[in-house]
Amino acid sequence: MSDLATTQFSYRSQKELTIWSGYPAYKPIKGFEKPETTTRIFKYSKYGHVYAYATSEGAKVFEASSLKQRCEIKRINLLDLWLSPQGSFMATWERYTKLEDGSGAKNLNIWDTETGELIASFVQKAQNNWTLTLGESWLGTSNGPKMKSTALGWYPVKSSFGKAETSAKGAPAIVRMYSIPSFASPVSNKTFFKADNVQMFWNDLGTNLLVLTQTEVDKTGKSYYGETNLYYLAVAGNFDCRVPLDKEGSIHDVTWAPDSKEFAVVYGSMPAKATLFDHRANPIHHFGISPRNFVRFNPQGRTICIAGFGNLNGTIDLWDRKTLKKVNTFAAPNASHCEWSPCGRYLMTATLTPRLRVDNGFKMWHHTGTLIYEEAVEELFQVGWRPEPASKYPAMRTISPAPKPIKVLPSAKPVVTNTAPAGAYRPPHMRGGAAPTSLADLEAMMNRGQSPSHRRQVPGAKGKSSASPAKSAPPPQEAKPAPVSNLTPEEKQKKIRNLEKKLRQINDLKEKASKGDALEPAQVQKLATEATVLRELATLK
Repeated sequence: MSDLATTQFSYRSQKELTIWSGYPAYKPIKGFEKPETTTRIFKYSKYGHVYAYATSEGAKVFEASSLKQRCEIKRINLLDLWLSPQGSFMATWERYTKLEDGSGAKNLNIWDTETGELIASFVQKAQNNWTLTLGESWLGTSNGPKMKSTALGWYPVKSSFGKAETSAKGAPAIVRMYSIPSFASPVSNKTFFKADNVQMFWNDLGTNLLVLTQTEVDKTGKSYYGETNLYYLAVAGNFDCRVPLDKEGSIHDVTWAPDSKEFAVVYGSMPAKATLFDHRANPIHHFGISPRNFVRFNPQGRTICIAGFGNLNGTIDLWDRKTLKKVNTFAAPNASHCEWSPCGRYLMTATLTPRLRVDNGFKMWHHTGTLIYEEAVEELFQVGWRPEPASKYPAMRTISPAPKPIKVLPSAKPVVTNTAPAGAYRPPHMRGGAAPTSLADLEAMMNRGQSPSHRRQVPGAKGKSSASPAKSAPPPQEAKPAPVSNLTPEEKQKKIRNLEKKLRQINDLKEKASKGDALEPAQVQKLATEATVLRELATLK
């Protein structure tokens, strides 16, 4: 399959909504009439047949392939929308209002996308904390993510769905799976004794379900974020188990392989561990321990992306599933969105508003880790590929060489092409010559012969003193931890809790620094102790 097959993606910014072609053009598609007002949301249907967007004036629905308009729905309070998998129907949510008689207006509406005809209407007060799943012949809703006495959510795949519920506070949670439309009795169920919240992850075939449970409080005191567990359930009811995770800490991400026979999990206190499991939840391969919290297979299942976003520094590892060898490691600093193209050859990363309001835009990386294209977009809110069947783009027999880059902005940093340790963590605002905010940053710059006053200027920002905060920060004194063998179990757990608290504070400081906020000398000193805290925590655990 040639890389010349055209893919499609859309992005929404403060100024415009546009639809682009993918490799090799990377330019707006002609014939799409952009809305004149700010767009609130856009969606592709699950199989990519239909595209829709909403503005303050209503919604428009299009054939995704030709961009021919299907229908227009005029509703001034419309804020959200959903499409059925084939795009035959659309659900819209409007701001809740009361009628003169005190009853609520029906603000959740179902429309026929071919004719624009209103099919059904319901009352749904809140925009958040509930779920909606729209099929071609049925609709599933829930009241919220907290499991009180109502359903958590409906997660249908073909002819199955799961429902989670509890009967009272303190009672065990129950996940029941049903075959649509037989709702009289579940085909399978599982009870969980530690679950305040539940997330469900179906495989594409609808044969197996991963259930991620979380408690609001970890009664053992090991984690500030509560206790998480992962369970594997077969719809047939003939097999279930707890997924064996051999590193304590939170579960950061879970994903199924496209063939529905394998899944990957990133878990454990930072630095986290990533593991590949088979269809019976047996570990196949460990990808190592590193600061990562994201994992995705490409649509053909050949390449696996394992990355660290959010408070982490945006490092991305690409692995070849066939050989289980690392293809490349590179960095996408400040990325808040990551998604494989339908062809499986390109990985999109993007920096979005409101997480970061500077350096917004998107980048396209070849599956070898080479940056092919990037575009700066002011106030970028949303970006996403048009879904297409993986069968349209057959799996690669070998990892193909990267094509020549099409557009790389002058500010782009060289791709990291080796897997050797890159040295001390450098916050995003430090990359590109900004002023150091830790002694390690200052020392690294001096070793390269750079002046600490060399820093990147943000357009429109007022000038700041060239003196680095690190100059006034005394060198951090690396405390020698007491031998673990001399600690009682109670003292050990207390020390672990204190160290985890310090790590949370350090992560908060990293987040603050990444936004360009100045750090006090004491805060810089605390940042510089991260490696020490991690080492001591690893020793205790």
